[in-house]
Amino acid sequence: MTEPISLTGRTMIMSGGSRGIGLAIARRAAADGANITLIAKTDLPDPRLPGTIHTAAAELERAGGTVLTVVGDIRFDDQVERAVEQTVDRFGGIDIVVNNASAIDLSPTDVLPMKKYDLMQDINCRGSFLLAKTCLPALRKSAAAERNPHILTLSPPINLNPLWAGASLGYTIAKYGMSLTTLGLAHELRPDGIAVNSLWPRTTIASAAVRNVLGGGAMIARSRTPDICADAAYAVLTSPSADTTGNFFLDEDVLTGIGITDFEKYRVLPGDSELQADLFLDA
Repeated sequence: MTEPISLTGRTMIMSGGSRGIGLAIARRAAADGANITLIAKTDLPDPRLPGTIHTAAAELERAGGTVLTVVGDIRFDDQVERAVEQTVDRFGGIDIVVNNASAIDLSPTDVLPMKKYDLMQDINCRGSFLLAKTCLPALRKSAAAERNPHILTLSPPINLNPLWAGASLGYTIAKYGMSLTTLGLAHELRPDGIAVNSLWPRTTIASAAVRNVLGGGAMIARSRTPDICADAAYAVLTSPSADTTGNFFLDEDVLTGIGITDFEKYRVLPGDSELQADLFLDA
């Protein structure tokens, strides 16, 4: 990657972002003075999950960003359209789309409720497609104004090892649908100068999903903090859109590419304990 481009004055719209990796990415952008729209459902506190869209907005404003909160659900076209319209009205355009919202259920096929299957498809795959699609007019204007537009989706490399589909088919379909959106949009939007990439952590990240779904406190202890994804996302989003598109990045590889090779500061617990590889990555 070449010399980074500051996010000062740039406008980002993100699905989710009330906590975890999304919040960390938004906080890193806010430190540059970016404008940030959060479209998320978490309006009121949930005892199972930390933070709301409002606590996230306050944190981002303290970090230096200007924030618009839109309480909404990316499963519904009109709510996404409203968020995009409000963002353009407030900030004058959109330069960055981050598809962060995601639902997870690792149940095998015979016990996965179809309601959960539909939820994962609607949020992960359809929601990412919808938010990107709705932002395209604004992103094309950003490209014409040479404002370095990017779409970044939190989804994995497409790994056809049957282990992953065989272990949790519903979730795998939903996440790979997000990645196919990256693959297709990168090709489709290359002539427009709009970068489209995916980012995935090499290790598990200390998040509500890891704590509540993947393995609890023991897994958290073998994880890294969301900051590693935030720093990698920042490196991608500040790279020239004409040169950085169509990639399925791993956070470690992005940081290594800009000269960062010491990842100790990202460990939840310091030491030499083995970190847990994330889903969809072969050992």
